[in-house]
Amino acid sequence: MTGLFVTFEGGDGAGKTTQAVLLDEWLTAAGRTVVRTREPGGTEVGVLIRDIVLHHRGHVAPRAEALLYAADRAHHVETVVRPALSRGDVVIQDRYLDSSVAYQGAGRVLASAEVRDISLWATGGLLPDLTVLLDLAPDLARQRLDADDKPFDRLEAEKSEFHSRVRDAFLGLAAAEPERFLVLDASEPAPEIAGLIRERITPLL
Repeated sequence: MTGLFVTFEGGDGAGKTTQAVLLDEWLTAAGRTVVRTREPGGTEVGVLIRDIVLHHRGHVAPRAEALLYAADRAHHVETVVRPALSRGDVVIQDRYLDSSVAYQGAGRVLASAEVRDISLWATGGLLPDLTVLLDLAPDLARQRLDADDKPFDRLEAEKSEFHSRVRDAFLGLAAAEPERFLVLDASEPAPEIAGLIRERITPLL
């Protein structure tokens, strides 16, 4: 068996973690070895970077933020993702380079192509076999986040205009690479979404 790299993307509150867990359970039951991870924060180094980019109370310059995400990604891919793929495992990951293009490129109004190139350099050009984009309108996402009754991180706390730019960027990325992306309506029931993901991933296995 060869390894498979699956990433989940979308705005905050879209249900990425829920779907990652459901896919993990389904693949594990089918006999596959699964490594479920996230960015930022999938390694000890990543946890430190995550604290800076998501919870630092002061200002972080947009370019510095983009570089911090890329640094986390470089270490994570080299120490977690590539070794797992080499073993033939399925890697299920919450966020990857498309998040940087959407959040730091469009959200922070940096050059999206440059943000993408930094991540491609950091990861040696590694792209997912499948990227599941859970699309949700920002107002619905905010309602979900409010219902969680948790403090917002630095990105969740951004204004609606920021999140609208992020959503548009994600959809633009998906339109440019339809062979890699599966775009799903995140407002649909979780079991229905999970079923569509399984349909798409089965031929890849």
